[in-house]
Amino acid sequence: MGRYDLTDFEWEAIRPHLPNKSRGVPRVDDRRVLNGIFWCLRSGAPWADMPARYGPPTTIYNRFNRWRKAGVWDRLMDAITRAYDGDVQM
Repeated sequence: MGRYDLTDFEWEAIRPHLPNKSRGVPRVDDRRVLNGIFWCLRSGAPWADMPARYGPPTTIYNRFNRWRKAGVWDRLMDAITRAYDGDVQM
C-alpha cells in the first residue's frame, strides 16, 4: 500500500457511493484510480508525474473531473465523515 492509498476501512465506506455506469469500455479499477487521484492531490505533483502503478494519468485526470462535475466527491466525503463518526480533518 502506498503512502496516500485508501485503507481497507475507507474503501469499504466509499465503495457503495461510486458511480458504476460503464462508458462502453472495460472499467478501470476504482480503488486504483482513487489512490492515483489522492497521490496527485496530496503530493502536489502534476498529473503527468503520477507513478505508473496508478494507471494512465489521463484516465485518472478525466475521472477526477467527471466525478467533480457529477458531485461524486461530495458523496464520498459524506461517506467518509459518517464512517469516522464526524471525526475528519481536512
